[in-house]
Amino acid sequence: MLIFLLSILCAYLIGSIPFGHIAGLCYGVDIRTKGSGNIGATNVYRVLGKKPGIIVFLLDAMKGIAAVRVVPQGVAFVLGGVEAVPPGVFVILACAVFVFLGHTFPVWLRFKGGKGVATGLGLAIGIAPFSALVALAVWIAVFAASRYVSLASIFAAVVLGAAAWFLDNSAEPRNYAPAVICALALFVIIKHKSNIKRLLSGTENRFSFSGKK
Repeated sequence: MLIFLLSILCAYLIGSIPFGHIAGLCYGVDIRTKGSGNIGATNVYRVLGKKPGIIVFLLDAMKGIAAVRVVPQGVAFVLGGVEAVPPGVFVILACAVFVFLGHTFPVWLRFKGGKGVATGLGLAIGIAPFSALVALAVWIAVFAASRYVSLASIFAAVVLGAAAWFLDNSAEPRNYAPAVICALALFVIIKHKSNIKRLLSGTENRFSFSGKK
């Protein structure tokens, strides 16, 4: 139980590191008051430029990977040493949920965070790598065809949730990992509800590679 509690606490704290907001502060800008007001990599790219946007995306993705691949094992090692029992699947999946919650509801920013796309990709790579690769390929294809980041993210979330049941459903206990991934993918889609409205009304902004500095 102690390993479980410390693991999810560390996962949440890692997820709540607001790299987008920190990037803005490095440039003397409160990213929450610029562009879409989101602290995610897309808004950072548009407001601060290409390099900060890419860095924030990679760091947000690394939060997800670290939370499911490093945190549970690290906590178990600290508490039990080299003979510690490896963390079970429930601990790992709980860390996936809490790193996602940390990113979308960071305690440092009054629980107003990003939409979870990059961090969701990172945790998916950690617990469902094959599905994550398929979802990433779909994201690239939809984005290349439409230049809508939001549309690509929504399609990728749908595909990730569906693919997890077929490609990453072999670990015991079965079905828990795909169920968690589906729940998080659904949450990503819900976080894009304002984007969906703009897509339907034709007012959503297309992505431009000429990021403003």
